[in-house]
Amino acid sequence: MNVTIKTNTIRLLAWLPMVLAALILAGCATVGPDYVPPDTTVSKDWHTPLNDGLIAEEIDPQALATWWNTLNDQELSSLIARAVKGNHDIKGARARIREARVRRGAAKADLFPTLDATGSATWSRTREDTGAGETRDFYAAGFDAGWELDLFGGAQRSVEAADADLDATQENLHDVLVSLTAEVALNYIEVRIYQKRLAVNKANLEIQQETYRLIQSRYQAGLDDELAVQQARSNLESTRSQIPTLRISLEEAMNSIAVLLGEQPGGLHEELENYKPVPVVPLEVAVGVPADTLRRRPDIRQAERELAAQTARIGVATAELYPKFTLSGSIGLEALSLDNLIAAGSRTFSIGPRITWPIFNAGSIRANIEVQSAIQEQTMIQYESTILSALEEVENALVAYGEEQIRRTSLEEAVDAAKQALELAQYKYQTGLIDFTTVLDAQRSLLAYEDQLVQSTGSITSNLVRLYKALGGGWISLAPDKEYELQS
Repeated sequence: MNVTIKTNTIRLLAWLPMVLAALILAGCATVGPDYVPPDTTVSKDWHTPLNDGLIAEEIDPQALATWWNTLNDQELSSLIARAVKGNHDIKGARARIREARVRRGAAKADLFPTLDATGSATWSRTREDTGAGETRDFYAAGFDAGWELDLFGGAQRSVEAADADLDATQENLHDVLVSLTAEVALNYIEVRIYQKRLAVNKANLEIQQETYRLIQSRYQAGLDDELAVQQARSNLESTRSQIPTLRISLEEAMNSIAVLLGEQPGGLHEELENYKPVPVVPLEVAVGVPADTLRRRPDIRQAERELAAQTARIGVATAELYPKFTLSGSIGLEALSLDNLIAAGSRTFSIGPRITWPIFNAGSIRANIEVQSAIQEQTMIQYESTILSALEEVENALVAYGEEQIRRTSLEEAVDAAKQALELAQYKYQTGLIDFTTVLDAQRSLLAYEDQLVQSTGSITSNLVRLYKALGGGWISLAPDKEYELQS
């Protein structure tokens, strides 16, 4: 017995230098490229001149995270808070984060040894014509352990990729929040715009009804001909025909908000049916500089993390070129009867290293490395494209916000002139200086300008929402492993 122990000890000592060398090398020879964040250079200032309240001052992160508070509309703030809790896209993004966390845990598990418990009981009988016809029992129990040493960093690169994937899914949640808050606000503004347009349309309808009754009275009195009556009637019904279209659009906007909140269409009609004005934009809006947008936009941050993950996967593929060192061992009990299973003589053990090294695989490993490198190149291109698209979105939003304010000023002048023109036309018609066609034209012009003014006023607020979205507003940076919580 002592001779056996000494022999096994000598064998273990013979392997010990190799094991120690493997442990020293583990984690020190990580293959594949190390990730370096890309150095992206953008212009210092926006191309679009900052006028009409836009300023290049640094944006307060907390204020940008809850930009809707600048519109001072409690109903809108309430809708956004409920959307963050109930929206199905948000729930899906959070589920993807949980999945990424589990995958990261699975990747880290490959860095550690494994331990399995085993047990078996076997009963066998030999044939009488070829043996003694005996029945034998065999019992075994034990533990098997194994550890693949990560000498060339393949498992570590897998962990790096999993960490970056988790970061990317968190940025995806932030991007969903940016889109969600903007969509709720845009649909809410649409609701208020259509309500105001309906009000303008109905007010003009009442005026045109009064005009139609007046023309009928004049016709019956012989002061006007039937042509004027039919012209007034045509103008009246044309205005009336616009009401159903506006109601359809209003219903669609309210239904869209309900779905964004995770509710059934129609669930918000009672809450939103009372008219409220379109939210007014603040006097000043800080937009920062292009570099701020690159740091803040979740879609850019997500693309950068996806690039980091793909860079790590090149290392995972490269590690397959090198040998794998595995330490394995087992201890157990074996006996021909259950009573002798725990006896001293039933003990067994085995321990030793194992080396595997791919010799011939027809170039599949190197081909996979090239595939992963090509995917990394595509990911880099996508990252750069995301940056350009983000800057384009901001520039377009800046132009739209400024130019629409100029348009609204002109429409305000047009409405004022149209009102005076209608008053003059009515006076001249009543004094017999002009025919009724001029009055109808003046009424149509006033209705058209008033409708455009309502839309322009709403477009300014909508363009501000799009600007906040383009700047990456609507989320706030928390600790890496924490879920997003709305802060208002």
